Amino acid sequence: MARDAGFEVQTIPLAEFDHGGTRQRAIELLSDCDIIVFMTQDAILAEDESLDHLLDAFKDDSVAIAYGRQLPRQGAKLLEAHARLFGYPSVSMTKSLASVPLIGLRAAVVSNSFAAYRRDILLKLGGFQKDTLFAEDTLAGAKAILANYKIAYVADATVYHSHSYTLRQEFCRYFDNGVFYGREKWILDAFGKAEGSGLHYLASEIRYLLGSAPWLIPLSLLRSAVKYMGYRVGVIEHWLPISWKMRISMNPSFWRREAARRSPSMSDAPS
Repeated sequence: MARDAGFEVQTIPLAEFDHGGTRQRAIELLSDCDIIVFMTQDAILAEDESLDHLLDAFKDDSVAIAYGRQLPRQGAKLLEAHARLFGYPSVSMTKSLASVPLIGLRAAVVSNSFAAYRRDILLKLGGFQKDTLFAEDTLAGAKAILANYKIAYVADATVYHSHSYTLRQEFCRYFDNGVFYGREKWILDAFGKAEGSGLHYLASEIRYLLGSAPWLIPLSLLRSAVKYMGYRVGVIEHWLPISWKMRISMNPSFWRREAARRSPSMSDAPS
């Protein structure tokens, strides 16, 4: 459909996909662009003006990254809806180095489901890190904040985008999250621990359910426990065999590539 509409399409085999490397490929291909917008295939623009609002943030020359507001998809259940209401409030904000003491790790958070980057600044910061399992957007955001650039959250730029994960999927997602922060400890050193954000989220969700569906509070607590366990297992992933990581990650192809990199190559064999 995209080709029929006249778009240039780059096809990437699933085995070669990784979150950072694929986006870096886009940055390199779009060398004639000043600002590059990223969207995932399941993010649906909520208004005709959403892209215009997102790009308006770059009128401030110090803004390196802008990301929009994600609204719950049609038919989203309460826990799914709360996740979007908590993470994407109705008020815009601009985050900078001065925001770190106030909101900690959230100062670096970006979502590439609907985000835009100033290309020259992103390249100056090293671009997207290749072979990234998870959170390549937050990695870029952390580098931008520490380099004294700004991240704009634009509440008027809206898309419909949410997920209803099973308990197993929640564990897998937070396992990947834990792997990311376990390998990128400098982010936690600079911005604070991820657990603090998790507790803030849980408190907000319980207050939300108390007013709308208190019978879901036990499920909320269970899901939070599963997320925390997944995260903690991810932090200590270096103790686990790769075969296990393939089973408990949302991106098993990442671990297949890592296993291939660790195995002796033909070039290492004696001639």
